[in-house]
Amino acid sequence: MNDLPTATVHNSVGQLRADAWSSLTDLTHRLAAQGADGRPDTTARIRELIDLLAPVEHCWAFPGTAALKELRALHDQREYRQLAYRTEEFYGALAGHRHRPAAPHTAAGPGAAPEETADPAHPLPAPSAPYFEVLVVGDLDAAEEQALRGELRRLRRPDDEFAYEIVLAPSFEDAVITSLVNSGLQAVVIRDRFTDRSRHDLSVVRRFFDETADTTAATSGDGERIHALGDRLLALRPELDLYLVSERAVESTAGRVGRRFRRVFHAREGLLELHLSILNGIAERHRAPFFTALRAHSRKPTGVFHALPVSRGASVLHSPWIPEIADFYGLNIFLAETSATSGGLDSLLAPTGPLREAQDLAAEAFGARQTYFVTNGTSTANKIVVQALVRPGDIVLVDRNCHKSHHYGLVLAGAHVVYLDAYPLDEYGMYGAVPVEEIKRKLLMLKHEGVLHRVKLLMLTNCTFDGIVYNPSRVMEECLALKPDLAFLWDEAWFAFARFHPVYRRRTAMAAARTLTDRYRDPAYADAHAAHRAELGDDPDDETLVTTRLMPDPERVRVRVYATQSTHKTLTSMRQGSMVHVFDQDFRHKVAEVFHEAYMTHTSTSPNYQILASMDLGRRQAVFEGFALVQKQLEQAGVLRDAVAQHPLLSRYLRILTTPELVPHRFRSSGIEQPLTTGLARMEQAWEEDEFVLDPTRATLHIGLTGIDGDTFKHDLLMDRHGIQVNKTTRNTLLFMTNIGTTRSSVAYLIEVLVRIVEDLEERVGEMGPHDRAAHDSAVTGLDAGSAALPDFSAFHPAFRPSPRTPEGDMRAAFFLAYDDTECEHLSTDALTDAMAQGRTVVSATFVTPYPPGFPVLVPGQVVSKDVLTYMAALDTREIHGYDPAAGYRVFTETALETRHTAER
Repeated sequence: MNDLPTATVHNSVGQLRADAWSSLTDLTHRLAAQGADGRPDTTARIRELIDLLAPVEHCWAFPGTAALKELRALHDQREYRQLAYRTEEFYGALAGHRHRPAAPHTAAGPGAAPEETADPAHPLPAPSAPYFEVLVVGDLDAAEEQALRGELRRLRRPDDEFAYEIVLAPSFEDAVITSLVNSGLQAVVIRDRFTDRSRHDLSVVRRFFDETADTTAATSGDGERIHALGDRLLALRPELDLYLVSERAVESTAGRVGRRFRRVFHAREGLLELHLSILNGIAERHRAPFFTALRAHSRKPTGVFHALPVSRGASVLHSPWIPEIADFYGLNIFLAETSATSGGLDSLLAPTGPLREAQDLAAEAFGARQTYFVTNGTSTANKIVVQALVRPGDIVLVDRNCHKSHHYGLVLAGAHVVYLDAYPLDEYGMYGAVPVEEIKRKLLMLKHEGVLHRVKLLMLTNCTFDGIVYNPSRVMEECLALKPDLAFLWDEAWFAFARFHPVYRRRTAMAAARTLTDRYRDPAYADAHAAHRAELGDDPDDETLVTTRLMPDPERVRVRVYATQSTHKTLTSMRQGSMVHVFDQDFRHKVAEVFHEAYMTHTSTSPNYQILASMDLGRRQAVFEGFALVQKQLEQAGVLRDAVAQHPLLSRYLRILTTPELVPHRFRSSGIEQPLTTGLARMEQAWEEDEFVLDPTRATLHIGLTGIDGDTFKHDLLMDRHGIQVNKTTRNTLLFMTNIGTTRSSVAYLIEVLVRIVEDLEERVGEMGPHDRAAHDSAVTGLDAGSAALPDFSAFHPAFRPSPRTPEGDMRAAFFLAYDDTECEHLSTDALTDAMAQGRTVVSATFVTPYPPGFPVLVPGQVVSKDVLTYMAALDTREIHGYDPAAGYRVFTETALETRHTAER
């Protein structure tokens, strides 16, 4: 029997809803086949599922409570064939993302809810019109609700660009829960009168949200309750358009609602303006100005006397030798290829038209003050920001475990680098993240050495490759308490999707920047800071400052935050589409001009217009669908975890690492071990409190018990044999990432492949002789124990350190000194080891980056340590950049170091 599994296995309301409708469809078909009487257990289970769905469908216009009412009536009337037909129709529409199935015979028109009558004089918009739902918050009686629905329907026109239905929420609680459950909501209309608590039993849905769905108005007056609800809804879903319908003096009300509401309407003046405003609000967000301009350009007849022979397909369409290119890519890609920056298009280097508009829309969507498109990846975006903020000789604090683009960007900028060490996860061959105490200790040390004024930037990766997520608000706040003008660059290459989920959002750089800005402007914060300073005393020691949660001075602090995001990695965009988001209070008067110069330095004068257009559309999709898509992504990650953990064979060899294994207890004040297993409820608490959390959309699969190393598992078994792409490996782990495009079928295929691999392994092991079995057991023991200890950053050689008292290193000097071959030599591992044993200080002349783990274990100017050599010797990876196994390590000669050191002194 395909009944709904126990509710505790579900990680979201969406998953529960989909499975309930699937089970209901199966059972109604079974009942229809059983005959008129039916089986009591089947009919009882159908009633249970309808009851289970009731509080969920209460939050949706479609299928909604009206559909359940119809199904109940058909069930009670024993119209089992019609019941099966209608249930399958509703479920099919849901599964296919259609929202207006044919209405029952009792309804007058397609798409009408079962108890409603459509007005032939006011037909629905075209079925192809994008559909959304509008939440109306108000305690309406049945007559008022019917009148509201009827009037809004009469205002619809067949040429409307969009179609919508309304969902009623009589209370504050209903409104908050509905905003979390119903990902199809795009607008909210709040009326004067609504209650605090729901009349319905919402326990089925509330358990997935807990504190996320805080439904306490915490105010007494109606006006304050309206503001509190508006604030709560925007905190959860900032993309929603809010409207206020009031019977009070709307002129004075409009001046008090601030930016919460797009418009305020008087309740007795009809609904036409509200209806048009709702559609207009959607149309504004729906705009994709650059894509629209590029598509229009592609349809114009032109004469090309400029670059690009492929423009308009001129060099390819009639070629007998390369017909494949046109057949494969199609005509539009060539029609859209152009070097033009006018005629309706725009220049990326100095946008004033549709590109400027597209970037402004992106800034609004991601919560930034300015956003810049980048067409050659986040590697370039990082270099742009570093060059804009850092001058030669400025000190930059950076996680040594960051992407190589940061290291190279620091070389180009001439920064003096102070590397920060993340906590190691030696057992799995990976690093975690940099504790805030480590950052504060470095800042305090630099302060005592009198160089804190030269510290300009802190660069961290959020979230890390392996899914460790910082608490940006805490990191920035504590750092700003020690250096109020410090700028921050958060590399969010793999975190662009996080903006569009209410739990994730708080841990993004832009949301944190807004939170801190608002906090420091609040008069209550000044009082709290004064008390904090009094508690610290006049001259707190370093240990007190390191172990205390610090608060910056609101009179001195400047919030200066930059985030770089790979749109193409986690949202919809063509390859290399990235964005730079800026929330810098000093940007306009201090940074804008130099940022433009840095942008000009690294940006092509011939950017790919298809990439730009795809980012424009990707932003539109994220604004309308982001919440639903990220929630689906989370669901698929939960399904993957459950499938591995619950499979009797897979669970003997494989396990997905949990939060305690990747985030040590000292960084988890909430004590929550696996936030996703109970939905958003416990995830919310952990993401609010803990210093580090684990992104549940990333699944790190431990494979040590198979005896197969990660590199072999990835290439030979998954990619070459089964076409499964894996993001990252270590010696004993594989990183699987779900994304907004992950489907249940793709998760099922991965599980199927893993089962095949483990079945083959079991068969091979069972047939092994004693010698082969001993070798296999030895491999298992070695992999299960992890790799060699990850090496901390050793030090820069004194030749590249401006001061012997500080750890800062002039990496650019080392990088360009290595351009002179006479200053360098190659040493094999054995020769290098011997030289170190004889007392020589050996210094790397290059970046040495093994893949995995994908970060430099040596940088130019760094002293080679025994820990580095031990780690390198233990690696069995196929790819190491900057190291030639035949020649060895490229290092500086002793003469070069002596000459350089003498000259520096």
